[in-house]
Formats: sequence, structure tokens, C-alpha cells
Amino acid sequence: MSALPAPTSRLTIRAWQQEDRPLFARMNADPAVMEFLPHVLSRQESDAMVDRFVDEHNTRGFCPWAVEETASGSFIGFVGLHEVSDSLPFSPAVEVGWRLGRPFWGCGYATEAASSSLSHGFGVLGITDVVSMTSVMNGRSRAVMERLGMHTEPGEDFEHPRLALGHHLRPHVLYRLSASEWDRNARRRA
Repeated sequence: MSALPAPTSRLTIRAWQQEDRPLFARMNADPAVMEFLPHVLSRQESDAMVDRFVDEHNTRGFCPWAVEETASGSFIGFVGLHEVSDSLPFSPAVEVGWRLGRPFWGCGYATEAASSSLSHGFGVLGITDVVSMTSVMNGRSRAVMERLGMHTEPGEDFEHPRLALGHHLRPHVLYRLSASEWDRNARRRA
């Protein structure tokens, strides 16, 4: 198994564990957590997602990793890198993404863990460009993308092909960030 992103001051980014599965399933069954996704997930669908993440880490060296609050040891959700589906108009690409349980919203955790994941992707894995996407209506995730220094490009918004025509979540926005932009922003932050 390859290296994991560095822990942050408050979070541990780690491999998935068996005891994460029921917590993740509960999170994926929460309508508020899944508001900007097509539907809540069953336990079986949630477990299958974890299986895909583990396989992706084993084959590619990255995935949406499990994240826990270091002080409490609480599983809070996932943050990490993911190879996007071939069905998306901007494929091939690596995406940075997150999904956190409701009790952990508003703490800056998504930005913190995504920053560590991006540093790992650009610095350790040698990824040159990363994208992030969400429904145009998802202001919270879009704010995280902007805090990470990601930006949109004219004409790159898209209709998500896995959602039916007319579905209210079908219009998506695409954000981008290159390794050179990340390095430039890091020098400014230092």
C-alpha cells in the first residue's frame, strides 16, 4: 500500500477500516448529507463504495480516504483523490472530493483534509492537474473549492450524464487546479 497524505493539525487521513462501514452507511443514508447527490445510499451501496475506494487505493495509490478527527478518533467521512469516470466530458482526470457527516460541517475540515490530499497528489504522486465538480446549487462545496484556490474555466460547466434530463442536479460546475498554481499559492500562504 502506498503512502497516505500527511495528517493535519486536527485530522488523520487513513486507510479504510472495517469499523468505518456502518458509520459511513449511516452518513450516506442522511438526506442532508446526500442533498446534492442523486439519492441516499443503502448499506449495500455504501459498502460497495468503500470496496471501490480500497481497490482504487491498491491499484492507483490514491482514493477518497477515510478521515478521522485526531483528538476524538471519530470517523468523520472521506476526503481524497479519485479518477473520474470515462463518461464525464473532461475525462481522463483526477478529482479531489469530500463527504463529511453533518456533525462535522462548518469546522473547516473539508478544506483542511483536501489541502493535505492535494499536497500529496501534487508533491508525492506527481499529479499535474486536479478537478472538482458539484451541482451548480451546492454552495458549500463550491466555497471549499474556491478556498483551495481552484477556479472555473468558461464553457466547462456540464450536464452530468448519469442524471436524467431535467433533473434539478444535472447542471454541474467544474473547477480546476494545476500543480504549478498550487505551488504558487503555497508560496503566497507561507
